[in-house]
Amino acid sequence: MLSALLLSFAVIFVAELGDKSQLMAMTFALRYKWYVVIGGITVATTVVHLVSVAVGHFLGVSIPTEAISIVGGIAFVIFGLWTLRGDSLSDDEGAKASRVTKSAFLAIASAFFLAELGDKTMLATVTLAADNDWVGVWIGSTIGMVAADALAIVVGAVLQKHLPERMIQYGAAILFFVFGAVLFFEGLMPGTSAPYIAAGVVVAISAVVVAFVRYSRTRAAQKFEQQTTTEDA
Repeated sequence: MLSALLLSFAVIFVAELGDKSQLMAMTFALRYKWYVVIGGITVATTVVHLVSVAVGHFLGVSIPTEAISIVGGIAFVIFGLWTLRGDSLSDDEGAKASRVTKSAFLAIASAFFLAELGDKTMLATVTLAADNDWVGVWIGSTIGMVAADALAIVVGAVLQKHLPERMIQYGAAILFFVFGAVLFFEGLMPGTSAPYIAAGVVVAISAVVVAFVRYSRTRAAQKFEQQTTTEDA
């Protein structure tokens, strides 16, 4: 069991470096408390890797990853829209903050669950469980993924302190839209370059929209300043 734990920890930790899950973790860390993000990742990873070891060690069946990717893509678009809307706190801030935290936890857990089903780390866990102690593989793979994503959370927390709130909001939303496009087209057109083309289109459209919004706000500010100057004169 110990050897399986150490082996799966090393394999999954290395596999996660540079993976989309790290970027997802960093994106969530830009918007929510680190302990909410790490909690959601831990729950999702524990469940996904339990499914993985069951598939690899007991069942030997495949999971319909294409359908799951399509659902995951739609979910990420919803997360992007949610991020753009923002989380407002006015009256009874304590209760609202509690609801936001719970909603964020559920969103993070479900996002990672959908994203990891059929991902290379899940397939690696399935393979490891076929030839090693399944409990050790389950624990080791879960710890390995959480540890790798924790590194990204640290980066996200650092960026959060040095970037404007509006920039973080737009950046996080765009990343969610990119994740959504990639997952959706990976499920709809697997084995093609469609996911990467879709990601490029999303980035291009987002850049145009952000530039237009910034220009409109700048023009509005200039007009307001001109009106104020004229009234004062």
